Formats: sequence, structure tokens, C-alpha cells
Amino acid sequence: MRILVLGGSVFVGRAFATQARQRGHEVTVFNRGRSGPDPAGVKAVRGDRTVAADLSRLVRDRRWDVVVDTSGQQPRVVGESARLLSARAGTYVFVSAVHACADWPAAPVDESSPRHACPPDAAAGTVAHNALKAGCERAVEEEFGGDVLILSPGAVTGPGESTGRLLWWLERFARGGRVLAPGAADRPVRLVDARDLAAFGLDRVEAGDAGRYLVTGPPRPDTLGDLLAACARAAGADREPTWVDDDFLLAAGVEPWTGLPLWVPAGMPDLAGIWQASSDRAHAAGLRCRPLAETVADTMAWLSARGPSPEPYRQGETELGLLPSHEAELLTAWEHLRS
Repeated sequence: MRILVLGGSVFVGRAFATQARQRGHEVTVFNRGRSGPDPAGVKAVRGDRTVAADLSRLVRDRRWDVVVDTSGQQPRVVGESARLLSARAGTYVFVSAVHACADWPAAPVDESSPRHACPPDAAAGTVAHNALKAGCERAVEEEFGGDVLILSPGAVTGPGESTGRLLWWLERFARGGRVLAPGAADRPVRLVDARDLAAFGLDRVEAGDAGRYLVTGPPRPDTLGDLLAACARAAGADREPTWVDDDFLLAAGVEPWTGLPLWVPAGMPDLAGIWQASSDRAHAAGLRCRPLAETVADTMAWLSARGPSPEPYRQGETELGLLPSHEAELLTAWEHLRS
């Protein structure tokens, strides 16, 4: 097939482009050429999807079987891309996010769950950030004339990760010393490797499928203890982390999810469903998730080759993780409390 990837140079887009080439498809990537090198074997078209002239130049005298949109964030921009590509491709794959579901993360969700009420022509700053993907989905559904396949992942990780959540933990264990682990080791986590997300999307495209799938990870969740143990092994750390109670961390002002990445304290109604987005439909259609330990080891190998980030990892404007001095203070206070 002839496949166009909007993006294609980093993380999820790179996983799609790389695997599509490995399967023998002809791949074109459309990006600004600023985020990193393009995968081997692809044809690159430079441009900015927010610039109408660049999009017009992209579609001129070109056709594809499939468009894979891994970079869409704003409904109005996504809608314009879908409109211009409607007569140039047969299928539009939009990589959305589970937070398009209005009830997430407070409650379990699946493909039938209502989406946020975001219009398909919404512009940046006009609706809440978590609602934007719902508007992007509607924009594709309304503007693209062919088949539409929507993939809604949860927490995506793996080599090339751009969110920094797993990377922060790997760098923390690699730094050595006492490691503060939040909550309890048996807490569930459900992560999906970007390579497995891409493989599933390409499988569905090759099968001629359309519709919507939540792609959030394995049927049975791993645990936070599994994740941190895998990080310790991958980083060569030989010390068990020190598990610290939720209430102690919350009282100390540590923020869930960002203060210690992927930490979800027990008993928080607003986050009660964060790991309960169902991928049953995707698994029935063939989603295969590699072992968490493999994802962590491969990500550590990629991180070691790249080197530590010179800047803090962030979610929006929020810096991820604890400063070393703050972590040490919390561990000392926790041990004093326990003695």
C-alpha cells in the first residue's frame, strides 16, 4: 500500500512509518524536518500542516491508500487535513487518546462511552485540553469521505518515548541511591508499547477495517511493582525501592501522576478509572502486547544511546518527577515516621 504518515519522525509516528516500511509498504512522511531524522526508506515531504499552502503542495498530484495521522492535536487543523486528503486517500487512521472519553479517568470506559462535547472546528484555547482529541475525532469523521479508523491509546511508552514518564523512572534508577516508590507495589498500571499500537493499526488497515478502538495495553494489567522492578533491572540498579504511603506523599504536597510519574493514589474518585479503559475490542481484533519487561529494557537501550535529557520532562507546563533533594527529604521524613 501507499501510506502517508502525518508526522513520522518521532515516537508513535516513527513506529508507524518504520513498521509500514518493514512490511513492504511505500511510505511518505509529512513533517517540518525539525524533530529528528526520518525513518530509513521513506519519502519525506517537508511542510507544516497548519499552513494551507504546505498542505496544498502535499496533496498536489499525489494519492495514497492510507493516511495515518499521529500529529493531530487541534480539531480545526485536523479537519482541514482530512478535508484536503478526502479525495486523495481511501482510509484515514487517526491516533487519538483515551482522554477523548468524557468519563475518563474517573470511570471505566470503552468504545461506546460518550466523548467530550468538543466541536470539530474548535481552535486552540477555546475548549479544555483534554477535550481536544474528541473534537479531532469528529473533524475526521465529518471531513473525510472514505473509511475512518480511530485508535485511542492510553499511556504510550517504548523506545523514542516523548512523554518522559518511563524515561524519568529509568534515569532515576540509573542515578542510583535510595529510590522512593509511591503507594504500593500491587497497584495496577496498563501501558501500551508504541510499536504494538502501530502494529495493531497496520493490521487493521491491511484487513480493511474501520471504526474505533481503545488501545490501552494488555488484558491483565501489570503492577507498579512490576514496572519499577523492570526499571531497576534495565538500569543496573541493585537496590529495592522504598515504598512510601499515599497519604504521606499527598500531605507532603506531591502531585499524583506528575510529582511521581504514573502514580495514582488509592481512593481518589477523579482517578478511579485511569487504568480501567477497556481494550477488549482491540484484543478480540488481534492486539498483541509484548511483555512490560521487554518494553522497559528496549527503552533503556534507546535512552542509553540517546543520553539523559538536558531539560526536565514535562506534562504541559508541569515538570515531572521529584528533585533529588526533595526525594531525599521525603525518604528521611518517612523513615523517621516509621522508626
